[in-house]
Formats: sequence, structure tokens, C-alpha cells
Amino acid sequence: MAEFSLPKNSKIQPGKHYPAKGAKNPRTFRIYRWSPDDGQNPRIDTYEVDLAACGPMVLDALLKIKNEIDPTLTLRRSCREGICGSCAMNIDGTNTLACTRAIEECAKGDVKIYPLPHMPVVKDLVPDLTHFYAQFASIKPWLRTQSPAPADKERLQSPEDRKKLDGLYECILCACCSTSCPSYWWNGDKYLGPAILLQAYRWIVDTRDEDTGARLDDLEDPFKLYRCHTIMNCARTCPKGLNPAKAIAEIKKLIVERRSP
Repeated sequence: MAEFSLPKNSKIQPGKHYPAKGAKNPRTFRIYRWSPDDGQNPRIDTYEVDLAACGPMVLDALLKIKNEIDPTLTLRRSCREGICGSCAMNIDGTNTLACTRAIEECAKGDVKIYPLPHMPVVKDLVPDLTHFYAQFASIKPWLRTQSPAPADKERLQSPEDRKKLDGLYECILCACCSTSCPSYWWNGDKYLGPAILLQAYRWIVDTRDEDTGARLDDLEDPFKLYRCHTIMNCARTCPKGLNPAKAIAEIKKLIVERRSP
């Protein structure tokens, strides 16, 4: 990783506007800033970036700001390919991935960047996902079987059974959907939220798993599952184009079906 350094004889001034002098194609970015270490209230810092000397994605602009203007800016990023989910944040009013959101796709005017909403903030654009990952662990997201594994081969699936996982396994746990869900905002301590419930359904429909009944028993709860009111924010904001609301509806359907005589 490149070393970050300020221009010579310059200092970071919180809340200041940082113009891009001599820019051929300037674009302004308004970025949420907050540090637990300075005792200050959250603020918005404004930076100008010359898009003529910057990559096309919002993450490129953020890294240019961090590299060349303000090394104190804090964000998560890793793969830069829309696979890891690290750079999930609220950009231009939508939860998405900074590495796959093109700057030109943002509305005209200043690009506003905030951390994922309704989550504790560690610093700047970094949300605290501790509770989110604890909820993920609670569904036991691994193959649960009672029968012994075949001695000479893997547990196999037919192409048809494997196809049932399409639209589910692609979830990268970026938390964009859960943090866009009003039900999760108000009941996040008990409601598992769209991302975790989609992951739960991924294991429920996996034909190699032998613990479907226990998985459904664990989800049949007024808060864990039934706080979903099909608002559909989750499907609208998912950067992978998945539909968590459909997965939640399928879980509810399975619970109803097994009650039927």
C-alpha cells in the first residue's frame, strides 16, 4: 500500500473545503467524518477531485483523497471487484459498494458519502458490524448433517438442486440490504434482517443439508423472521442484484407448509 502524505507545508483543517487547483474536470465530494478520539461532533468535509486524473469509481476518488489530500480519511476496502463487500457505504443516498459505483452514475452536483445508516460508527466511513456478524453466526451457516460423509466422494448434488442456490450464494454480506431496512433499523437487536435471512434460506434449500427442521424451528419467532414487512428496500439496494425479500417469503412459506396436515 502506498504511503499517504500531505502536500508539503499543508495541514488538515476539519470542515474545510479542499479545492482541486488547476483541475480539468473537477467533482466535489462531501464526506461524513467522525473520530472517537478527538471529542468533536460529526462533520462533513468537502473535497474536490480532478476526474481527469482519477479512476472511474467512487472508491478511486476516495483513495485519491486519502492518498493526495487527507490521509486521516478512514474507510474499508479490499478486493475492488465487488466481491468482498468491504467498501459498502451510503453513496448519493443509496447503500452500495464504492468499488462498483461509477462516479458518473451519481446525480449531478456534489457526491455525498456517508457510512452505512443506523449502524454504530467506528470512524468516518467505517461501520461497526460486530452485531451483524454475530447474527450471521447465530444461524450456523455451514452444512449440518447427521449421516456420515461418503468415504470416496463429496456430498453430491444434481444440477437441478445446485440451481436452487442461484440468487443466494452470491451474497457477500456487505450489509447494504439490512442497513436499508426500516424494520432492521427499529428491531435490529432481535430481527435478523434481510442479509442474514437470505443466508439462512441458502442453507435451508441446500439439498445436502440434513437439519432443515431445526433451522426452521430456530427462525419461527415473532422477531427473528416476522418483522419483515416486505418494504423491498433490500432488493432495491443490493449491489449484487439479489432479492432477500423473496428468500424471506420462501422461509415463511415453508413454515406454513409444514404446519399443514
